[in-house]
Amino acid sequence: MNGIKIKLKYEDLKEFIKITTSFESNIDIGEGNCVYDGKSLMAYYSLDLSKPFSIRLLTDSNEENERFKKAIWKYAMTE
Repeated sequence: MNGIKIKLKYEDLKEFIKITTSFESNIDIGEGNCVYDGKSLMAYYSLDLSKPFSIRLLTDSNEENERFKKAIWKYAMTE
């Protein structure tokens, strides 16, 4: 799955879910071939949060995509 690589701690989940649910568009999260709903708390429990995962906003709006990147920047991994 292509997208922004994210690294979260369990204590960050509440704030991160609040960010993802603030967007109208769908959000996918995943690792490898597994893709989950990025607005669902249960989806994050399906991931191994000790490892980075990908997140992707499903939108055609450049404005919403830029707002999304700014909202999650502190969790993004730099390569």
